This record gives sequence, structure tokens and C-alpha cells, in this order.
Amino acid sequence: MVFKKFVVLFTIPVLLFSLVWFCCRGQKPVGEFSGQTDIGKIKLKGSAEFNAAKAEYIITGSGENIWGNEDAFHFVWKQVSGDLIMQADLSWIGEGKNAHRKGGWMVRAGLEADAPYADVALHGDGLVSLQYRKEPGGQTMEVKSPVPGPVTIKLEKTGTLYSLYVAEKNKNFIPVGTVNVVMSDTVYAGLFVCSHDSTVSETAVFTNVKCKNLGIIEEDKRVVESNLEIFNINTGQRRIVYSAKDHFEAPNWSRDGQTLIFNSKGFLYSIPVTGGELVQINTGTANACNNDHGLSPDGKSLVISSQHDGGKSIIYILPAGGGEPEQITPLGPSYWHGWSPDGKQLAYCAERNGEYDVYTIPVYGGWEKRLTFAQGLDDGPDYSPDGRYIYFNSVRTGAMRIWRMQTDGSQQTQMTFDEEYGDWFPHPSPDGQWLVFVSFDKSVEGHPPNKEVVLRLMPASGGEPRVLTQLFGGQGTINVPSWSPDSQEFAFVSYRLVLP
Repeated sequence: MVFKKFVVLFTIPVLLFSLVWFCCRGQKPVGEFSGQTDIGKIKLKGSAEFNAAKAEYIITGSGENIWGNEDAFHFVWKQVSGDLIMQADLSWIGEGKNAHRKGGWMVRAGLEADAPYADVALHGDGLVSLQYRKEPGGQTMEVKSPVPGPVTIKLEKTGTLYSLYVAEKNKNFIPVGTVNVVMSDTVYAGLFVCSHDSTVSETAVFTNVKCKNLGIIEEDKRVVESNLEIFNINTGQRRIVYSAKDHFEAPNWSRDGQTLIFNSKGFLYSIPVTGGELVQINTGTANACNNDHGLSPDGKSLVISSQHDGGKSIIYILPAGGGEPEQITPLGPSYWHGWSPDGKQLAYCAERNGEYDVYTIPVYGGWEKRLTFAQGLDDGPDYSPDGRYIYFNSVRTGAMRIWRMQTDGSQQTQMTFDEEYGDWFPHPSPDGQWLVFVSFDKSVEGHPPNKEVVLRLMPASGGEPRVLTQLFGGQGTINVPSWSPDSQEFAFVSYRLVLP
């Protein structure tokens, strides 16, 4: 009798646990996914089926939204660990009640309504965005694609980084943005549908579904992947010119608009703006070039900063086609950033007596002139195309901001003020209309590599900056002038830590 009572008492909790597990995990597998469930407060139950003959997933979902502090939608998922590449095409059945009905790929920390996540959401009106929540109950944020649907969507998980790519029909994938969302090693990955209206259900058909699991990669086993990219300020689109599992930095754009120049492992290389073969530029004895380099206004000379002689960065000039460098600055460290439009002066950041300030020096010999005297770092000087101003970044007011001054150092004026970011390396466009610069989160000190950053644009005369794109980068992304001659595009470098 005691034994039977023990069996009953033991069996009830096991049955209850099994029931809870069964309900949470879904009734049965759906194609390659382990189960399905409604997330959050749902009035109309969702469903999903896999049509093996057509290799398509048909998912019906309701839910108020995937936004704010919590979500409501239907989710078809599997638990995975490690890096992922997820790709699909999506089409909607019916006109839809709400233009912002959404479906796509999602990686989620848990099945709770307020769980951290990252997704690519293709909306009913064609909007494509990378949505994400960084902490339980936190606000949802997004990075919008400049290319609307219909497109093939791709979400890549690389460690804690989530990158969105989109491709129009018969075209290559273009990058949209990258965000950093920290979750546990094991996550829920799958397809979702949200009606954006709790009173109706919407149905999406997913085809060409691919979910590749690259496995777990230890951080110290990853390698840097550098991407040389071009951003078009009219379309908002990014395109990759060159990619390598190696570290390179700081592109310049040639004056004829045909090539890009960047540095890697102490040397400089050129590549056509359309992509192609790298060509190493002969820098003579300067075999320790850093990321502070650029072209003269007439395109005939190349300025470099190199620490090959004595260990401190010194500024040199050589022919644009290559040759033996001629030393310009007598002291180091000196880091070049700007060349005056008349070709006569160089502007640079230099450390003298423990203080980093902005200096200028004649190209053809002479003494350097100190322009900034505020305590703290002044860096990144670049000339306006009319030769009236030097833009630079300064920490003098407590956070790194963009400033402007006359070329003689007078009338130093703050240009950016928002408290969310620290702003670095302002570059005016050749037509004098715009400034582009890189911004770090306010919590980041300095301009280190491998950080979540944004590239921002503002009128050169001053005004509200706007975010152009979000990426993983920082040091090496846009240290030096990189505008195209027509002021329509600029080049930059983004990074990821990937499989060897």
C-alpha cells in the first residue's frame, strides 16, 4: 500500500512536468524546426505547417506587435548553439489588415514575451528592418533597410553579433547593419509571423528557407574579417568592394574616383572601387604605415604616417604611385589627418609634452604650429574644401565632440552636442555640404576597435546629425578622408569576428 502511494505521488509531478514541457515545446516538429508556440498575449491561436513537396513553410500568426517591452506573435523554432546563417523569401497571403504585419527570422533568448532577441522583420508594406532587444523587458530598437521588399532576407549570427543582409531578385546581398545582443549559448532560432493586430490572423509563406549552423566557436579562435565598403548617401545603400579574413583599415578615395587606398600590416594597398585585385603601393623604407594616410589635392602625392624609424609615428610624403618617402614632421608621434585645399599645409594630431593637440606644418618645410591648447585630447583634423576651416574632435567639454575652427586656430566652435554618443574623425564632403563621422556609445573610452558604432551625417554648417548605418568597427573604420570626388559616396571598413 505504501509502495502504491509512493508511485502515485511520484507519477503526478512527472506527469505535470511532462505536460508543461509538451505545451511549451509545441505538439510536433514542423519541417526542420522542433516546435511552434504563440509568444505573449495572443487572442487567436497561430499555426504552422511544412509542405515538403514545395519545400515551403506556411505560418499563420496573430499578435499585437513585436516591439516595445514585450512581444506577441507566432514562432516556429528550434534550439541551437553557435553561429548561424538564416535565409528565406517571404510572401503574404491576402491583402492584410495592417500594413505593418511582419514575418521573418528570429533568434531569441527565451520564449517569454519580454525576452532579448534579434530578428529580420519583413513588413507587409515592404519595410525591412533588423529589430532587437538587448535585455529582458528592455525597449526594442531597429536598423532599417534602405531596400524595401520583396527581397531575400538573410540574418547572420556571429557570436553576439547579428547582421542583416538583403538581396533583390537576381542581385547580390548587400549589408544593412550589425548589432550586438548578448544571449546565452543556446538560443531559439526560427521563423515568425505577427499580424500587428490582435483581432486578426495573417499568413505568410516562407520559401528557400536555409538555416546553417556553423557550431560554437571560442572567441580566442575567431579571426577578424574586414570589409571594405562604400555608402551612398542618396540611396542609403552599402556595397562591399573587398572582403578578407585579415585586418585592414582606413580607406582613401583617389581624386579620379577610380581606386581606394587602405593600410594593412604596415603597408598600403590600392584596389579599384568596383573591386578586383589588390596592388601594394611602394612606400620604400616606410614599412610600418598606420591608418593615417591620404592623397594631396591634385592626387600626385601620398602622405603617410609610419613608425618604422625610431618607433614613433612620423609623417612622410611620397609620390602617389610609390617611391621613397620624404620626412615632414621633425618630431613624433605625429598622425596625419588633413591636407589643405591649396596643397601647402598638412594638419595632424601630435603628442608633445604629454598633451595631444592639433598642429599644422608646411608641406615643403618649416616649423609646426600648434592650434589647440585645451586640456585633453584634440584629434582628427580635416580641412573644409574652401580652406576656411579645420574640423576636429575634442574631449574638452567632458565627452568627445566634433568641433570647428579657423585654419589659424581661432574661433573654436563646438558642432555636436547630443549626449548619446562620442564623436570622432569628422570628414567634410568635397562639395562642402556634409560632415560624416563615426560615433561610439557614450560609455566607450577612446576609439578602440571591435565596437558597435554608427556612422553619422550632418550639415557642414551645423545641425542635427542623423544615423546612416550601424556596424561593428571603430578604430580603422573611417579615420581619414574617404569621400568620393562627387560627394555622393564615402568608403569605410566594417569588421566581424568569424570562423578561421
